[in-house]
Amino acid sequence: VQLQASGGGLVQAGGSLRLSCAASGRTFSTYAMGWFRQPPGKEREFVAAISGRGGSTYYADSVKGRFTISRDNAKNTVYLQMNSLKPEDTGVYYCAARSAWTIVAVSTGYDYWGQGTQVTVSS
Repeated sequence: VQLQASGGGLVQAGGSLRLSCAASGRTFSTYAMGWFRQPPGKEREFVAAISGRGGSTYYADSVKGRFTISRDNAKNTVYLQMNSLKPEDTGVYYCAARSAWTIVAVSTGYDYWGQGTQVTVSS
């Protein structure tokens, strides 16, 4: 599976961005998908995940109520809608695919990674 993330950019605090992650292959619905981020000078952290068919989602407490993960299996794409952005949301955002339908919140549970897209939130 190859993953291509896009949609990052510079936005003011309180603004919104939508990230997209396009996947190759014909079995996209068999993969749970996740978004992770790496703030400057910090380790990579979990943001959100969605099950293969989209019926289950899970969020980090820091983004709950502000971010929404979704997927369109017909388009082999997963999205991360980010609203009410804060400066602490700044970082490189990565999408990841897990060879299972179920979701986990740890990076070691994912098998494939995209290249990352930069999100910068100014105060």
